[in-house]
Amino acid sequence: MFEDEEKDAENEVEVINSIYGENTLKRAPDVAPGVYLLAIPQKDVTLRLSIPNQYPSVSLQITAVESVGPATRKGYGTRVLNIAREVVQKVLTPGQVCIFNLLQDLEQRLDQESATEHEQLANHSYAPDDDKSPPDKVVISDQNDAPNETANPPQWTLSATVTEKKSVFIARACAIQSTSEAQVAMTHLLSTDKRASKATHNISAYRIRTLVNGHEVTYQDGDDDGEDAAGGRLLKLLQMMDVWNALVVVSQWYGGVKLGPARFGIINAVARDAVVAGGFAKDPQPHR
Repeated sequence: MFEDEEKDAENEVEVINSIYGENTLKRAPDVAPGVYLLAIPQKDVTLRLSIPNQYPSVSLQITAVESVGPATRKGYGTRVLNIAREVVQKVLTPGQVCIFNLLQDLEQRLDQESATEHEQLANHSYAPDDDKSPPDKVVISDQNDAPNETANPPQWTLSATVTEKKSVFIARACAIQSTSEAQVAMTHLLSTDKRASKATHNISAYRIRTLVNGHEVTYQDGDDDGEDAAGGRLLKLLQMMDVWNALVVVSQWYGGVKLGPARFGIINAVARDAVVAGGFAKDPQPHR
């Protein structure tokens, strides 16, 4: 049993690094086994984790701030540590790996705090009658334009096919300019590609950046299609790779043998392959 749990921890390291970039989560050098370093993406703070051999049956512990960047303001590392400890208690479910959920929720909390601080500074710095343009907006799946079924069919770029323990994975990416184009592309794929329509899961995510009344508006969303949290992880990969105006679909055909968390690493690997092959990202590795 412990061997299986240790493999879960190793698979989670692979998954986290496949999404956020190499060395986001790694074993701490020259210390006792079970100590890992977690670099918080885009925050220049690294936390020290203690992951027991029985994880995820036994919960991990966030023990300390390992390091902060030279430009990080005083006390920020401790703040990140305290929030991370709060978040891990929220996302912790006995028997399930939780580091991805920890990172996702921690990023959201830190970004919310940063946005609040910036808003307070802006309100303090400018008079109410200042002539300021409205800020850029980020909207999640709220673009109200009807799908155009007569539009040109999507031009998909496919990844290499990956087979693991009889399960098969393939990703495809296409250019889109609106949420309606994303809907049309998915409908076209599932209605014209019999193999894709019979996939166990068609996990998808998109990001769109456009101008509305002269102001930048962005739309983004992910769909698990029954594969728990896979759509959110795929969307996170697109964010880390700075992919815009693209829809990515990963089709998975289950082969009868459970892959565990390793399947998320494969999903992200084929997705990255399709994104790079389609020219939606220059760098094959996501940025932190």
